[in-house]
Amino acid sequence: MPISRVGLVVHGGRPQAVAGARTVREWCARHGIGCVDIDVWQDGASRRHAREEVQAAGGPDLIVTLGGDGTFLRGARIAAKNDAMVLGVDVGRVGFLTETPVAEVRQALEAIQDGRCECEERMMLMMRSSRLLEIPLGMEETLCYGRGPALPPPEPRPERDAVEEDTWGIPLDINALNDVVVEKLARDRQVSVGVYIAGRLLASYSADGVILATPTGSTAYSFAAGGPVLSPRMRALVFTPVAPHMAFNRTVIANVDEPIALLVLPHSGRAAVSVDGQSRGILEPGDWIGVAAAPRPLRLVRLTPANFYGRLRERMRLTDAPATAADGEAAPVFRPAGPLPEDLHGFRLPPAP
Repeated sequence: MPISRVGLVVHGGRPQAVAGARTVREWCARHGIGCVDIDVWQDGASRRHAREEVQAAGGPDLIVTLGGDGTFLRGARIAAKNDAMVLGVDVGRVGFLTETPVAEVRQALEAIQDGRCECEERMMLMMRSSRLLEIPLGMEETLCYGRGPALPPPEPRPERDAVEEDTWGIPLDINALNDVVVEKLARDRQVSVGVYIAGRLLASYSADGVILATPTGSTAYSFAAGGPVLSPRMRALVFTPVAPHMAFNRTVIANVDEPIALLVLPHSGRAAVSVDGQSRGILEPGDWIGVAAAPRPLRLVRLTPANFYGRLRERMRLTDAPATAADGEAAPVFRPAGPLPEDLHGFRLPPAP
């Protein structure tokens, strides 16, 4: 899969990421490949819509992110508009999305250029809303504290059908790889929402917030709120309430063809909407949003077979449990050396030792 143009998303506050970006630029120059920095801002500067970033960058077919998972998510929102591949270079601390060490970025680019890699598909989310989302004047600094400037308000999707907006809401030009979160604005006012799955009311919740996550996002905020871990190869929607004031506080997992809608109830406080950790708007009582599986997945570059459970074991420090003492330094692999039995053909197993 030869590369024709590279887009760079860099965590400028990490020297390793800045040094890695120089390596990428030098490699691109040596191979005659265009390379441009995207999603760049300075203090006081504004940010651009994902489609504007793609157009300004000349339509990169590979986006390289250098940082942690937050930097990766910045690149993912842009790649989703161009069906570009994303290579996550790891300079973070607890990341699940970035796997390539920064010291190996040159080798990674060579492998991609030579076709010695594969693309792993990850489900994304799309959104509709009863009205266009926006952050009211004067609230941006509070909602986006420590995260840089806010992204511009989501625009309607270019291919939307104007007729359907009267009844089905406005389809927004926005995607989420991890999650869509609706949470309370004031400490003393919970958010109250009616949760509809596949068009039918599940329950009304009063809570600090509610999370709609992908399987990829199941290890992020949803996990911190008590949700389950799902294989990122799955296609499903994960609904997790955050500190609900009700006996039923469990996560509900919906099938991929079952959209979830959240209606802010009349007695609710105002609610903030964030997408992959970025504040995108405020909901008033009576507003609603709908979340469903996006038609196209994100394509992650993998240089070696994905090892999600090994990464889960490492990142969650499962090796620290006393019961793992017998593992030694290398975790065992349940994969006998003999031929694969006929009834196990087609299952995902590690290669034979």
